[in-house]
Amino acid sequence: MATQRTEVCITGGGPAGVMLGLLLARAGIDVVVLEKHDDFFRDFRGDTVHPSTLDLIDALGLRAAFDAVPHTPLRRLDAVINGIRIHAVDFTGLPGPNRFVTLMPQWDLLDLLAEAAARYASFHLRMGAEVTGVIERDGRVVGVRTAAGDEVEARLVVAADGRTSTVRTALGFTAEGAPVGTDVLWFRVPRPPQPLPDTLGWANAAGVAITIPRPEYLQCALLVGKDEHVDTVEGFRDRVVRVVPRLAPVIDAVASVDDVKRLNVQIDRLPRWWRPGALCIGDAAHAMSPVFGVGINYAVQDAVAAARLLIPALRPRGSVKDAGDLALDVACAAVQWRRERPTAMMQGIQRRAHVFLGTGRVAQLIDNPPTRRQRAALRLLLPILRRVAARVVGYGFRPERL
Repeated sequence: MATQRTEVCITGGGPAGVMLGLLLARAGIDVVVLEKHDDFFRDFRGDTVHPSTLDLIDALGLRAAFDAVPHTPLRRLDAVINGIRIHAVDFTGLPGPNRFVTLMPQWDLLDLLAEAAARYASFHLRMGAEVTGVIERDGRVVGVRTAAGDEVEARLVVAADGRTSTVRTALGFTAEGAPVGTDVLWFRVPRPPQPLPDTLGWANAAGVAITIPRPEYLQCALLVGKDEHVDTVEGFRDRVVRVVPRLAPVIDAVASVDDVKRLNVQIDRLPRWWRPGALCIGDAAHAMSPVFGVGINYAVQDAVAAARLLIPALRPRGSVKDAGDLALDVACAAVQWRRERPTAMMQGIQRRAHVFLGTGRVAQLIDNPPTRRQRAALRLLLPILRRVAARVVGYGFRPERL
């Protein structure tokens, strides 16, 4: 059994964990990031990189490297409801320079951040290192154990290992949340022969679907009830085509039900994100729904807030260890205080969206053709909705800066 010692041990190599590792390493803090998988490739992870995250990429001096990775910038987000295309969100009115969201596979973003962090001698990324529990002494968390039998001792353990966080469980934390009635079925298809305008949302009486344009294919999602299951691939294809007719020429690329992956949608939050020697951030502290694609954004915002608050505490001016530990605990409590309210506000919107989507009411918004009253509502309300939605989706509540 080997023991490694560090200042901060981060469990989980997602956006929150890798970004926090990068920011701490930039400040000269020795940090170890443990990722249980051998690579970052997870096809069901989020793709959406929001303007606030792009602003952070710029501030880190990583924009040239970011732009070198294939991605799909979208200045507007369209929805097709009962065959009527609506320009629902318009980012062009946001402050510059990032007046768009961009769609980049999450593994590419994580590779970019990890490569940037690796330039610092104080950053250590261990892939294939599964954490199985925490180490405690005198009521304080002082490290973690891995499945290989190794130990990593640290002044602070940060759980960023997702909604099924092993560390969160080991800390005795239980998330609280309201039930969500829908799940998401992920699948991919080639781009149709006839060019398809970039469209994220499709809704009609048959259901609701998402089509995420990646450079070489479409990453798609079909919303289903918690009790709905894919029995046959033929039935699944038929359902998808009824929701998104434009996918008919390429839907046969879904060859079997094994090509369809179910994402269990959760919206929950820990009542307390920390205890002496440990802190939870990202999905380990609050599971976000895929609605609005804000998961990456909120995880990164957590990491930025945590870095700004933790770094001074990790550099105590005095030499008394207990004083340094107390400052660290105060900083962890401050992270929750700063990030809990904006997270709760976004989760509240997501819950209401799921109720709306799950009842099929979205398909009742617009007739085809629209009635006179619906046309008037679109003319009056849609311009306001575009601006408000761009701000809320693009930046979230209380965006963080370096």
